[in-house]
Amino acid sequence: MSYFVTGATGFIGRNLVERLLQREGTIYALVRAGSRGRLEELRNGWGPNGARVVPIAGDLTQPGLAVAEEDLVAMRGEIDHFFHLAAIYDITANAETQQIANVEGTRHAIELAGAVEAGCFHQVSSIAAAGLYRGEWREDMFDEAQRLDNNPYFRTKHESERLVREECPRPWRVYRPGIVVGDSRTGEIDKIDGPYYFFKALQRARRVLPSWLPAIGIEGGEINIVPVDYVASAIDHIAHKPKLDGRAFHLTDPDPKTAGEVINLFAKAADAPQMSVRLGTGLTEPASGAIRSALKFFPPAKRVVKAISGELGLPASVLTYVDYPTRFNSSGAQKALKGSGIEVPPLETYATRIWDYWERNLDPDLFKDRSLAGAVRGKIVLITGASSGIGKATAVKVADAGATVLLVARSVEKLEQTKEEILAAGGSAHIHRCDLADIEDIERMAEEVLAHHGHVDILVNNAGRSIRRSVALSYDRFHDYERTIQLNYLGALRLILALLPAMRARKSGHIINISSIGTQTNPPRFSAYVASKAALDAFSRVIASEMVEDKVHITTINMPLVRTPMIAPTRMYDMFPAITPEEAAEMIAKAMVNKPKKVATRLGNFGELLYAVAPKANDKILNTAYKLFPDSQAAKGKGDEGRDKPPSTEAVAFAHLMKGVHW
Repeated sequence: MSYFVTGATGFIGRNLVERLLQREGTIYALVRAGSRGRLEELRNGWGPNGARVVPIAGDLTQPGLAVAEEDLVAMRGEIDHFFHLAAIYDITANAETQQIANVEGTRHAIELAGAVEAGCFHQVSSIAAAGLYRGEWREDMFDEAQRLDNNPYFRTKHESERLVREECPRPWRVYRPGIVVGDSRTGEIDKIDGPYYFFKALQRARRVLPSWLPAIGIEGGEINIVPVDYVASAIDHIAHKPKLDGRAFHLTDPDPKTAGEVINLFAKAADAPQMSVRLGTGLTEPASGAIRSALKFFPPAKRVVKAISGELGLPASVLTYVDYPTRFNSSGAQKALKGSGIEVPPLETYATRIWDYWERNLDPDLFKDRSLAGAVRGKIVLITGASSGIGKATAVKVADAGATVLLVARSVEKLEQTKEEILAAGGSAHIHRCDLADIEDIERMAEEVLAHHGHVDILVNNAGRSIRRSVALSYDRFHDYERTIQLNYLGALRLILALLPAMRARKSGHIINISSIGTQTNPPRFSAYVASKAALDAFSRVIASEMVEDKVHITTINMPLVRTPMIAPTRMYDMFPAITPEEAAEMIAKAMVNKPKKVATRLGNFGELLYAVAPKANDKILNTAYKLFPDSQAAKGKGDEGRDKPPSTEAVAFAHLMKGVHW
């Protein structure tokens, strides 16, 4: 028995060929010149049996697949089964490309099947041939398809199947797989499609929120997912059973999950938050319909949806599957497979393997240069507060990665120490002294920097002042608020305004503002400090939307408690958990690489969320902290007259529970 296979190097195709090699006979594989090397790799991987796979040069876009006359003569009357798998299985591909590959390619394959007098033509179609049919779609249905123009993938898969039904001169069978994912045993797959588009969003959710945090989401329609090993085995088995010609077979899950269930299974595999409350289609279907209408009739909506979906890695076409209206009856396929042991495994039994393979092999971030050197080499990085603590650690780190570092602070002596350390390691650094609480001095320093260096690629606003004092002790200390706002907000703001025009003109720049976990958690006694940091946070959020086309990024880092000279006067912090300046510098370095809008700890994000959903409960929790951590003697104005009492056991335990928050 001999076979002819198009798309043998594709994902489903190569899995099918592996199963055909377990049978007797020659397998002729159509191959383009550009795919010949890939086929040779596969043949070698198939071992001795790989020699039974014979390459046949051809082209899907040409009549008769452009197979040479001598190959036609050799194969005529020899092909028992002609498997046509070559197509574009991608709902995001453009209409013209899909028309050529899916429709014209099928027409040319039918021509070749007739020319070689193939015993049976096997068309691997898709459930997309049903369009967006509302209700149960049976295997004997075809003309009943609905809303095929919703996506060119639906239309071209339907039209290619029509060609088989109406124009194929040989006996035929059609296979309609569901959404095909990786191998249920290994998770292996070679492309991102279907549910994989949601994986990046799940990964981001895992990074910012704890997995135990309940979330609200959608239920959606049924999403019919099948692993490639099931699809290949089912095609192989059904193709070799007699008396099944002229029929279509749904290679689908007879017990499919809803969109919400699918997302939750992969969220569990990713250790990301799961949707504990899911909205039914009665609520989500009108919303998704409104979005589709807006995309069609309201051009600005297209830009908004494109921006949001692009940020999440979700093509706008994926919205089609949120409330997918079709349920697929696979009774014919199930009957044909009865007794074979071939059945669809439950998604929950292999979702972890699918996720793990994607994260280890297909995550787009794996193929990006994620090194600090790749982000800063040859660039000019200005760091304020570079004389000690976070600023110094960051300066040393980025200089070691190849950046030219501009060191800014009041103390020239300490800046010289930082510079010498950088130069000794082979780095490049320049000192620009400045009192960042003095607006005129900032203007002078900024002019000096632009005159000497031309521009700044990355600005790190790190210099800051912290005051810990309850509002009850601040009624006559208005200057506390003035001092913190002057440095933490107005000083950073003036420097941004001085350097930003050059960044926008060059269409390149990155501003990193070192904020505080306090702007998320609102700890008592830090009203002056948190307010000044929150002002800069708000300014950054507002101007970010104005600079999208300028490619200037703004990152806010809600830094947890760091053991620096700034917190040294508060003696109780000696017993509290805090990260080191080097760890803080690592957070800044990652921000330089990834350019996120925000960097924060999970605890900080949780505090922000808690305040949004239960602000009064949040106040009561913080009031507990207010009572546990008293004002210092210095805050009370007693200076060195009295020593602060060591924190209580309860206070230390609370601080460790809320690791990173300054109390």
